[in-house]
Amino acid sequence: MATEQALKNRSNNSCELCTTSDNLVVYPVPPTSDLSAQQCIYICSICQSQIEGEAELDINHWRCLNDSMWNQEPAVQVMSYRMLHKLSAESWAQDALDMIYMEDAVKTWAEQGIAAEQREGPTRDSNGAELQDGDDVTLIKDLKVKGANFTAKQGTLVRGISLTDNPEHIEGKVNGTRIVLVAAYLKKA
Repeated sequence: MATEQALKNRSNNSCELCTTSDNLVVYPVPPTSDLSAQQCIYICSICQSQIEGEAELDINHWRCLNDSMWNQEPAVQVMSYRMLHKLSAESWAQDALDMIYMEDAVKTWAEQGIAAEQREGPTRDSNGAELQDGDDVTLIKDLKVKGANFTAKQGTLVRGISLTDNPEHIEGKVNGTRIVLVAAYLKKA
């Protein structure tokens, strides 16, 4: 396969995300129109199984994205961006997302894949009420905010929430800081 040989040469026969050299495969970056090297990346089976949801995300494994997000290949940038987006509840991943630079066309490609991923189901609060973008919610317990020096107190009203790709999480502003909150610790106001 010419694509695989091109990817081997481009990647120096190592995973373009985590740099391991074990069990490498060609991964077409969705949505793809062809299987060219420009629309594929060369990754290890560990990265592939976590990207495809066959294995649970190992947060420490994905710290490699701090390096791969700077790769010059658009397909590698796209997958780095998408995985950072999946991990955006982690402060280091959110920091990386804030720093990443991509050309407009590459960013559009990355965001198309995020939008194409189907949500697993509706986001529900602790009482089972469905949450929507723009809803107001109240915290039902004190939550220590990772990466910030404060605790979000029980009873705090969070106005104008945003839903995330993960139906278990929402984004909202607490104490002037935009944070990710677990929906199970909230109730619709």
